[in-house]
Amino acid sequence: MPKRGKNYQESLKIVDRATFYDVSEAIELVQKTAKAKFDETIDLSVRLGVDPRHADQQVRGAVVLPHGTGKTKTVLVIAKGDKVKEAEEAGAEYVGGEELVARIQNEGWLDFDVVVATPDMMGVVGRIGRILGPKGLMPNPKSGTVTFEVAKAINEIKAGKVEYRVDKASIINVPIGKISFGTEKIKENFDAVMDAIIKAKPAASKGRYLKSVAISSTMGPGIKINGQKLMD
Repeated sequence: MPKRGKNYQESLKIVDRATFYDVSEAIELVQKTAKAKFDETIDLSVRLGVDPRHADQQVRGAVVLPHGTGKTKTVLVIAKGDKVKEAEEAGAEYVGGEELVARIQNEGWLDFDVVVATPDMMGVVGRIGRILGPKGLMPNPKSGTVTFEVAKAINEIKAGKVEYRVDKASIINVPIGKISFGTEKIKENFDAVMDAIIKAKPAASKGRYLKSVAISSTMGPGIKINGQKLMD
């Protein structure tokens, strides 16, 4: 494991790795341990008591953060007909059909953060599933990115909509804002994501659902949160 820098070592002195903190305490600590010269992102990491190999234990969805992520997302919309104009008017950076799919396929073009597609274009989008899928960019009805309501989807993404999805290790990682947001706004974003994840608990999940909950800044140590309290 690479040796961590001086700032990280200093931050570790503030955090008790064996302690499970209340949410507000954890957020205050994450702000104290963020010592980088840039506005660090705060990430939420949740390990779930599910087996993602089973379809009935998948946990995924999307939630609009009350205060956004602090990052402007570049949106690509794959549509045709009057939905092209709707997407352009709603502020999508890139709008098109087969020509954009071909560009991704042939040139490896990926200068966007989110892909929205209308249902009638999913046959075309399927051609680039192998490229978009591993990067978490494949449009999906559960996250609201396969829809005829193109303007609504774009507005939500621009307002700070984040997707959450359990990975192979049963972990969900989601950005919940920037250090500069302050404790209250970060807490409101945290609550919005945790509420969505708890509501998304699959019926097939047995035993403890929230195995571990932690937050960290881009360069700072992980701070553990008492997950059981969140379920009460």
